[in-house]
Amino acid sequence: MSAEQPPRRVTLNILRYNPADDSESAAAPRLQAYEIEEADGMTLFIALNELREHQDPTLQFDFVCRAGICGSCAMMVNGRPRLACRTLVKELPIETTLTPLPFFELIGDLSVNTGKWLRGMSERLETWLHGVEENIDLRKIEARMTPEEAEAIYEMDRCVECGCCVAACGTAQMRPDFVGAVGLGKIARFRLDPRDTRNDDDYYEVIGDDTGVFGCMSLLACHDVCPKSLPLKTQIAFLRKKMALIG
Repeated sequence: MSAEQPPRRVTLNILRYNPADDSESAAAPRLQAYEIEEADGMTLFIALNELREHQDPTLQFDFVCRAGICGSCAMMVNGRPRLACRTLVKELPIETTLTPLPFFELIGDLSVNTGKWLRGMSERLETWLHGVEENIDLRKIEARMTPEEAEAIYEMDRCVECGCCVAACGTAQMRPDFVGAVGLGKIARFRLDPRDTRNDDDYYEVIGDDTGVFGCMSLLACHDVCPKSLPLKTQIAFLRKKMALIG
């Protein structure tokens, strides 16, 4: 804040609801308004912690790293999926509405269970390296790959599984069985890996239908909201082209 301009008083309208409370006195879902004074460099994550520490200890939201690495603090900020730790309060209007990510199971208030869905997706798509020896010799030299291959894999490996892409996806809102951009991104990552022994026929078996790459409506909101700026639209288009050649 400049010396001439007093700090703003920001209002955060936060959705409050505890689905685990099934008592007759349980409150229905509602928006609750909180006021907080903006500070220099304040992120939405810091603001929420200030609220929980000084105003309402019952407020539920998730966080781990505070550095945009864990993906835990994803939420809807004025209707757009964002990471709270990467969102500066000064970039928000004087009144902001916070709601939990849609699609995922609600734990309470702004907290959702992304891990449950992501684990199911991972098991369904088998998003792990195939063809690795069962008995790994730790003294053995690692498999070689070119710098270009390593860089391409790293680019897709930067996904923090925050769920923003799924929350913004029109197909996912209509099809709960859709694997989402995060699932397709995982497949793209292992398809790039020269150590993985699967071929495109194998990948077609897990993403070659309307729950996979052919279900995508190409609205590409996933690409727009990804906090790590992953090349999702490029990878999804490439996978669709390759899978279409097989189907």
